Amino acid sequence: MIREEIKQAKPRHRFLRGLALVLVGIILATTGTYILQSTGILGERNKVQNVETQTVKQEPRQLNISIKEDGTVENAVAAKAIPSIVGITALVRGESQMNPFFFYNEVPKYKEGVGSGVIVDPEGYILTNSHVVNNDEAEKLTVSFADSEKAEAELVWHDQTLDLAVIKVDKTNLPAVELGDSDEVQVGDKAIAVGNPLGLDLQSTLTSGYISGLNRTIQVQDGQSINILDGLMQTDAAINSGNSGGALLNVNGEVIGINTARPQTADGIGFAIPINVAKPIIAEIKEHGSYESVYFGISGVNMQMVTIMNSEEELPTETGVLVDQVMDNSPAEKAGLESGDIIYAIDEQPVDSFNSLKTQLLKYKTGDKAEVSIYRGQKEMTLEIEFTNFSFDSIVG
Repeated sequence: MIREEIKQAKPRHRFLRGLALVLVGIILATTGTYILQSTGILGERNKVQNVETQTVKQEPRQLNISIKEDGTVENAVAAKAIPSIVGITALVRGESQMNPFFFYNEVPKYKEGVGSGVIVDPEGYILTNSHVVNNDEAEKLTVSFADSEKAEAELVWHDQTLDLAVIKVDKTNLPAVELGDSDEVQVGDKAIAVGNPLGLDLQSTLTSGYISGLNRTIQVQDGQSINILDGLMQTDAAINSGNSGGALLNVNGEVIGINTARPQTADGIGFAIPINVAKPIIAEIKEHGSYESVYFGISGVNMQMVTIMNSEEELPTETGVLVDQVMDNSPAEKAGLESGDIIYAIDEQPVDSFNSLKTQLLKYKTGDKAEVSIYRGQKEMTLEIEFTNFSFDSIVG
């Protein structure tokens, strides 16, 4: 059905030859390494899954930190937060290998990836990176808790463009973290990272540093596809392979970010996704057991990539999203968007990339309206869009 959808879409803009496409609403992207090394295993595709929720709700633990009683800030944060940080092992089927003693001479070959996660609800919901759970490619997810207990988990939701995922274990009374406010974070603030660097043998490792930058933009790659993550927090707290999906905490032991990447060749720099990006997703999943983003209905590329590939034609902006295809019967088509338009803002909030577009869309629900600011050629225009939920009926109906 998705292939039919693309065939019905409007023609491509000529800038886009040879560039990877990303879908919004049913956005497909990849996370991995480019300039940066994302710390976990990589994969493709989006997934939204309904999960039955408990009727009795419990609130996250609220523990006050006292340096006099607990020692250093790091001691106090460790005592409060470490029980809420887990290890995640994703089992992925790889290429089969031949064996004359196995049926049909093929032995399934598996590989494991290890990352971290953060308990965000006592009823079993855990926040992590999409690449840690290999998006929806993992055949088995196992969670290792700080007390050495283990439990199988199922994928509830993930988004590769945001590099976030939520999984669930069948356990209750879990020690959930407190979520901070990443909008209040400033350069120079203390930052403490907790996770599983280099695998579960070093589970619950704590490193300490400072917030060394805000609103950073990085590129991550898997195969031929490139994803741009922006709005990230930068820290000099050590983040290593296996730390992805773990918590970046403030001095109160509150989660302010989810660790996601580090430079492949530089030390002392790591990046985290601000926790405020994940808050509406967490709230929706805790209430309804699932999360469904609004449907936009375009495919296209980041303007940063267009700028790199095109040096001949003058472009009105170097940031934003260049529309390649507008899906039939989609909110974008009904709003009047066309192939070749450049989206640079929604409701006057800047759109620098697909990642920031997806982040903006988290604020909206089905039936909401928004003003989409675009360039059509060199002309600025504003279009009104009304969001819906994605359905295949909207494509063929």
